[in-house]
Amino acid sequence: MNRRGVWVLMLLMASLLAMPKAWGQRPPETHPVSATQNIVMSWDRSAMPGDVSLWLPEFVLGYSVDRTLKYGQLHLTCASSSDPATGACPTSGVPTIGDGAGLITLQARERRSGMTTNVSVRGWINRAMETRVCGAYWLTPVRPPWIAVGDECGGDPTVGTRAGLIVPDSELSRLVAGHWDAVLTMTLHDELAGAPVATYRFDFDLTITDRNAVSIYFPAFHNVTPLVQLNANYDPIGHTVGGRTVLDMCLYDGLGSQAEYLGVTVRDRGGHPPGPSGYSLWHTDGGTDDTRRLDYTVSLAHSGATVPMPNGVEQQLHGIDSAQLRLVLLPGMSQPVFCVPTPITFDIPRVPISTQQAGTYFGELQVELRVPTTTP
Repeated sequence: MNRRGVWVLMLLMASLLAMPKAWGQRPPETHPVSATQNIVMSWDRSAMPGDVSLWLPEFVLGYSVDRTLKYGQLHLTCASSSDPATGACPTSGVPTIGDGAGLITLQARERRSGMTTNVSVRGWINRAMETRVCGAYWLTPVRPPWIAVGDECGGDPTVGTRAGLIVPDSELSRLVAGHWDAVLTMTLHDELAGAPVATYRFDFDLTITDRNAVSIYFPAFHNVTPLVQLNANYDPIGHTVGGRTVLDMCLYDGLGSQAEYLGVTVRDRGGHPPGPSGYSLWHTDGGTDDTRRLDYTVSLAHSGATVPMPNGVEQQLHGIDSAQLRLVLLPGMSQPVFCVPTPITFDIPRVPISTQQAGTYFGELQVELRVPTTTP
């Protein structure tokens, strides 16, 4: 063996000797204790937090070499197998061995809208031995949390149990912008039909924003730029032309409709200086004299009030957190969200028909939405 080979062998032996002694240590005696955990988190949907760990690394539910305590068969159950209000999973222990993690269905509720969405929590348990008869105290197989029978190895039964719980990132992505609450409660048992020995409660308080999805939504024009007929009509008695058109519009703030206010600006983009009302339609023949200009006004309906919209001037709409909401599926989104209905009205004041050139008139508007940078 050359010198380099000797050194490699010596370094390998040294690294083995330096392994943490904890790898071979027996788990400390641990007895079940009820607990409540608060999970308070905030994030924007453009930067998801990843899996949320409730018990990871695994939480030791109980460990004792006193086999009469039956800590090697500890298992968790839910209050209901169908109602996800506090988590839905088996309500009693399962007396057969099962492999892999189990899923708990949990209901989350958005405070502002009352909308509910179910997410899945992934949980598992694994067992511990009294000795290292099988090479390690903790056995490798993981079981669903409600498995009520212990493992064994080398003829010896297990004497301890630990558990893991996570909310996968893929499940969190089901929650849209808003303030979400959820409560998960699980009960620990040491026998198949035994009384509870501990209760674990998880209170979720999640604030989610979606600033990249702030939208002005026109329900009648789902994926296209609105082309609105202003319905100017002729009054044969007064010999005037004019009319009113209301366009359905809904504002999504990306904050779960909890913004302090929404800033809305309407701009005339007709290509010519508008008339005194601030907005004008122009005859399609290209002329720019007064007979080829039809003036109109713009207003919004918000919280029972009419909000005049001067050309190019931002109007702040307050009371967003108490305004009526509408559930919509915005273009490009996979989950419905709530927006604030804000119909936009176009009024053409009546003018003598004799003052207008007959034909088709056209105009262009731009509606802008500004959301405060602060998060509720």
